[in-house]
Order: sequence, then structure tokens, then C-alpha cells
Amino acid sequence: MSDDFNMSMRKFLKQVGVTSQQAIEEAMRQNGKAGTPYTAKAVITIEGLEMEHVVTGTIEGQD
Repeated sequence: MSDDFNMSMRKFLKQVGVTSQQAIEEAMRQNGKAGTPYTAKAVITIEGLEMEHVVTGTIEGQD
């Protein structure tokens, strides 16, 4: 893969990671309960490639 491809993908994934973490932290501050497990789901689609990638996991609530 080309350097341009790798750089653009890393930039996109960094933006996804940073903005998602901020949104989750804000939701936890407003509504989260300590010790409560929350199911999380992230969906990434790429138009034109007919690609959909789903990641699920658990995030523990905190104070």
C-alpha cells in the first residue's frame, strides 16, 4: 500500500478513536453508573467498496 493511503487511513482512524473516546466519556459523565457494563458497537462503512466493519465490546461504567 502507498504512503498516502497509509497516512490517510491512520489520520481517519485517529480521528475515529479520539472523537469516539470523547463522546463516550461525556456520555458516561452524564448518564453512566459505576460498575455497570455497557455494550458498545462501532460500525465503519466505506462507500464505493461495499464494506461494513462492526466491532462490539463492553465498557465498564465508572464514577
